[in-house]
Amino acid sequence: MKIGKIYFETYGCQMNVADSEMVAAIMKADGYETTDDVQSADVVIINTCSVRDNAERKIWNRLDFMKGLKHRNKGLKVGVIGCMAQRVGDKLFDSGAVDFVAGPDAYRHIPELVRETDIKPVVDTEFDIAETYAGIEPLRLDSESISGFVSITRGCNNFCSYCIVPYTRGRERSRSADDILRESENLMKQGYKEITLLGQNVNSYRFGDMDFPKLLETVARHVPEMRVRFTTSHPKDISDELLEAIARNSNICNHIHLPVQSGSNVVLERMNRKYTREWYLDRISAIRRIIPDCGLSTDIFCGFCGETESDYMQTVDLMETVGFDSAFLFKYSNRPGTFASKNLVDDVPEEEKVARLARLIEIQNRISLQRNKSDIGKEFEVLVEGESKRSSEMFCGRTQQNKMVVFDKKAYKKGDYVKVKITEASSATLKGIVIQ
Repeated sequence: MKIGKIYFETYGCQMNVADSEMVAAIMKADGYETTDDVQSADVVIINTCSVRDNAERKIWNRLDFMKGLKHRNKGLKVGVIGCMAQRVGDKLFDSGAVDFVAGPDAYRHIPELVRETDIKPVVDTEFDIAETYAGIEPLRLDSESISGFVSITRGCNNFCSYCIVPYTRGRERSRSADDILRESENLMKQGYKEITLLGQNVNSYRFGDMDFPKLLETVARHVPEMRVRFTTSHPKDISDELLEAIARNSNICNHIHLPVQSGSNVVLERMNRKYTREWYLDRISAIRRIIPDCGLSTDIFCGFCGETESDYMQTVDLMETVGFDSAFLFKYSNRPGTFASKNLVDDVPEEEKVARLARLIEIQNRISLQRNKSDIGKEFEVLVEGESKRSSEMFCGRTQQNKMVVFDKKAYKKGDYVKVKITEASSATLKGIVIQ
């Protein structure tokens, strides 16, 4: 019997990477093996993102390529999964390239969907509030990686007015701690050096009497040889208990990604973020008090419905006040199906959005450079991730604070921990010399 070959393309967030690995495990159990060559595949699965309009445009363009590929390979089956699959549904068949569509709660059904396409195109976008994919050990698709993702929650209950995620991933649910610990331990046994616990809002994790601070500490002590990271935290839920757990455990990385989105209370309320500017700054103060050397990153977007110049300047002021090490910066794009698309007016002109974003990028580059220059002369433990993109004579790796460092290779190898003294800094990267 011929073993089918399956090819994955994954777009969007880390959760999608973890989901692709889970689907790969499901398909392996059904007799498939993964391939890195799309031309040799029997099945192509495109795991999609719907957070921004640009992400969906990329998928439509990619489906044009798949349509051509299917003309050359008559037996090829193409499936679209993930958030865009859930949002767009059977309209994806209009591309002429898609045979099956599966939403984030339908991944166990994909082998059956593939078989059903022998008769007709099929779609499964039913929500299942009980589905956490318990018992499935993900098949890691990047055999060279030393870092692995472990999903701890699925879905989201926050319903930020601009966000499509609750409508594409369903309501919030948590995986069992036993499943999470088993998966983490298996990664450690396989030689992984770092894990990242994933959720739309990890802080809201709860399974029985296990909340997120307890889970994080339990995982860290269960896999003491590994670094432990997590993402993403919601500002309304981040607690001193969590920060104290990080401070107590040396293998929990001193880095927190805390999306603020806007510095204006008026805009935050319109976004339904459920916290104020003052609350956010209090949480930043708590982080700096309890974890003094903690790296801080954030998400911010400008041009949301009704954002005035005054609102925008409050965001600029918050960036200057906090001094984020790095930030993911965007301009608002209306997402059909969200509360904002139905009830608010997207009234900031596009050219103004572009101008505001350009200013945010310029400001953050300056702040990042300042923050990185302050690290010159300091020593950091760096996990070697591989060769630098710019030179095969250099290695690169990250500090606990999630800063990228470049240094001479010497006799080290991927996966080693090295002590590096920082000698140079740009806005994006640190450079240093190995001192042990």
